[in-house]
Amino acid sequence: MGDGSEVWVRAAPVDAFPENGGACVRLGARQIAVFNLSRRGEWYACQNLCPHRKQMVLSRGMVGSAGDVPKVACPLHKTTFSLTSGECLNSDVEPIRTYPVRVEDGHVLIGLPRSRDGR
Repeated sequence: MGDGSEVWVRAAPVDAFPENGGACVRLGARQIAVFNLSRRGEWYACQNLCPHRKQMVLSRGMVGSAGDVPKVACPLHKTTFSLTSGECLNSDVEPIRTYPVRVEDGHVLIGLPRSRDGR
């Protein structure tokens, strides 16, 4: 989960996210891709921006696994990223930002970094 250095923000109800797929939510200035990997019983979140061509598309990417590592592939260029570490799994593209996720009372919450003043 998180390491305690984040602020938990309600993203959307669980049913806003397709099973074994993703959707984008906007939290402040951030576009975050949220993935419901129901086959694994797990949730993941990352930046929606694919760093390969700087397009907001990762929420529409194909999800799966590379061994035990959950991953998302950019729907446009098939650049593949780990949903746990953010590292690019098939090229030297910069890693993506990942966020902790939890589900409470039928809602998905995303752990966002605290601001410098502690909020």
